[in-house]
Amino acid sequence: MVTAPAIWGNIPQRNKNFTGRSDILDLLSPDKLSSEPRTRALHGLGGVGKSALAVEYAWRYCNEYDLVWWIPSDQQHLVRSSLAVLAGRLGLAAATSSGIEAAAAAALDALRRGDPYNRWLLVFENADQPEELNQIVPRGPGDVVITTRNHRWQGVVDTISVDVFERAESIEFLTRRAPRTIHSDDEASLLADKLGDLPLALEQAGALLSETGLSPQEYVTLLDENVTKLMEEGRTPEYPMSMTAAWRLSVDRLEEFLPQARELLRCCAFFGPDPIPRDVFRRGAQAPGTGRPLASLLGNPILLASAIRELGRFALVTIDGRTIVIHRLIQALIRDELSPEEQSRYRHDVHAILAAGAPPDPSDGRQWPAYAELVAHVGADVTDLPGCHVPAHRAAALHVLRYLYLSGDLASCQSFAERFIKGWADEHDQAVLDAKRHLGNVLRQLGRYPEAYSISSAALRLAEDSLGPRDRLTLALRNALGADLRAVGDFPAARLLDERTRELHAEVFGPTDPQTLRVASNLALDYVLNSGYPAARDLHQWVFQRQNDSAAGVSASEILSSWNSLAWDVRLCGDYSGARDLSEEAWDYGREQLGSEHYQTLRTANALAIALRQLAGAAGPSGSGSGGSAEVLLAEAVRLARQVLGQCTQLYGDGHPDTLATAVNLASILRAAGDLPAALDLARATVARYPAAYGEDHPYHYGCTGNLAVLWRLSGDAAQARRLDELALAGLDRRLGRDHHYSLTVAANLASDLAALGEGDGAVSLSEDTARRCRVVLGEDHPMTLGCTANLALDLRAADGQQASADRRFSFDFDPPAI
Repeated sequence: MVTAPAIWGNIPQRNKNFTGRSDILDLLSPDKLSSEPRTRALHGLGGVGKSALAVEYAWRYCNEYDLVWWIPSDQQHLVRSSLAVLAGRLGLAAATSSGIEAAAAAALDALRRGDPYNRWLLVFENADQPEELNQIVPRGPGDVVITTRNHRWQGVVDTISVDVFERAESIEFLTRRAPRTIHSDDEASLLADKLGDLPLALEQAGALLSETGLSPQEYVTLLDENVTKLMEEGRTPEYPMSMTAAWRLSVDRLEEFLPQARELLRCCAFFGPDPIPRDVFRRGAQAPGTGRPLASLLGNPILLASAIRELGRFALVTIDGRTIVIHRLIQALIRDELSPEEQSRYRHDVHAILAAGAPPDPSDGRQWPAYAELVAHVGADVTDLPGCHVPAHRAAALHVLRYLYLSGDLASCQSFAERFIKGWADEHDQAVLDAKRHLGNVLRQLGRYPEAYSISSAALRLAEDSLGPRDRLTLALRNALGADLRAVGDFPAARLLDERTRELHAEVFGPTDPQTLRVASNLALDYVLNSGYPAARDLHQWVFQRQNDSAAGVSASEILSSWNSLAWDVRLCGDYSGARDLSEEAWDYGREQLGSEHYQTLRTANALAIALRQLAGAAGPSGSGSGGSAEVLLAEAVRLARQVLGQCTQLYGDGHPDTLATAVNLASILRAAGDLPAALDLARATVARYPAAYGEDHPYHYGCTGNLAVLWRLSGDAAQARRLDELALAGLDRRLGRDHHYSLTVAANLASDLAALGEGDGAVSLSEDTARRCRVVLGEDHPMTLGCTANLALDLRAADGQQASADRRFSFDFDPPAI
């Protein structure tokens, strides 16, 4: 039984006048695509009908597929956005919840595996950069059609050349498109000859004849006059002269019916070539700064609707549901006829419309669909927002940056921020400084810590000079610099900076302003990294409660970050059961609100796996506690950690900080589960990658080196363990001092190395010192204090000549938190 596709997405409406091209459709047909490769590129000049062919193919053969999806491909981020939406339709993480990069990767993986559908068709429209897109195009059980003007696809995939119509096709098309005015094949042939059989020009002519009742002979006369005018002007258009002339005739006649429609058409020429949401004109009706004719049109919904209808009647745009599609060739022709001053005015109008259409709060996930509609046009070269000098328009562009960051589309956020910074140029300008703040945040999230620190610190100095120390942006940059100090391992400096930053925020904005709460959350993380766990727990709990109570300005990502941080603090305070419960709740929230592959959700899942591991340790090797049996807990921890590691590796690569943190955790879980060889192999590979992410002298590198030392000792090489622990402890003492949890963790493990090597006096001395410091730093009842005390008892027994069982000795793990 033949059925329609289960998933049908973004396919433009079918052209009822589609004509010919049977030879190309035959080459594309599913039975001809049964052998590899299954990817075909339709190559040809603008206006020859490549996209029309792809649309017709999708409609004609839709019953051969379970999934058909159309992907605008002239901008790289649009490809990812479209794939991210597809992920939601596949039951994977939706773009607005997991982050665009993660969702797009999940969709591509599902397509490659053919799960849940192996009969799929993807159409990549206007894919003119094979170097960028070839790695994205999935090679799997389905089919791919690419439309392109770039001949370089010929060296990548099988390419089908699309040329102008055959004369018979032109005749058939024109007689179908304008049956009331074209009465013979000879008339149609005369017209086709004048238009060079170019499909887009024929569509323009057919629409004009159909709407005006002009005869073919009258049209040809007008066409000759327009070509003569073009030649007299001395122009050498990039596009065929016939297309230019045909387009001018349509515009001239449009002005006779509704002159205001020309204003709308010119405005559309300065949007990106992707579908323009009709609602953007409604939202832009009150846009300050638009030119008077356009402002009058946008402010009159009846006149606006009429103008859109007229543009559709004359085939100058295609009306597809709630969007307007204008061919890029027509856009270019419109722009080409305008003077530089006119181009600047219409481009400014588009900036004003986009700014008015941008929602006010990018942290509100309910507004993300409206932002998603704008991204293609904000990033379009022709729109040229990087060339805009209006503060309100730049502010809207910065809102888009914030949306991209919060939604997880870090690559687009970085690209846009770099373009805005370069285009806006003035390093003292407030918008440039804010764009640098966003760029620093993105680079930090990508693990490029030194670059982020350099950008944030330089921007902060400029902001303090230009805006003053109490300006909102200056204070936000102070907060960013605190995060950068944490990232490069200067934990004490980060705490000192953030303490003063929080005071300033509270003075300027109030203690519960969303921006003040962000600083307070970061200060709580400073407390964690400086071993102040109870203070961190109390502050994170206070922040979390107020973020949940906030009516606006707090994103789901920020709430999950605070929630996960609170669970982390509770675990570090020794309450493993409470940490597990909090992490489970937070993970559920993250999967629901942000998706399973959003970076905050993945961090929460990693924290849950750590809590499960430590809860298993508290239950004992064969016993059980409030959290369940150790065996069950460890099995779930292994499963979850492996899942998160696989996701992080796929999304970020094996050298990203989040991937490294998850790998360190999995190695500790495998050790607890008794799989020492696997744990040792994973830890060795992971520790070797840490310097590239953090540098040789970062506390995290030393802490993870200590974890590797534990595995060497348990594997029987206590000498190697001692060498690594001594190296790690010296580095931690130098960076953080001995009275820090990380240093004490490595010191306790080094004491165990000494005991294993028979150096009882050294083991007792180091164990005594470490236990004493743990009581001061962590408290009498902290699990690590109790473990160190138990190890000291074993060392003392061994020193007295009594047998001290090595398998009863506690080993301690370092679990690097997210910066």
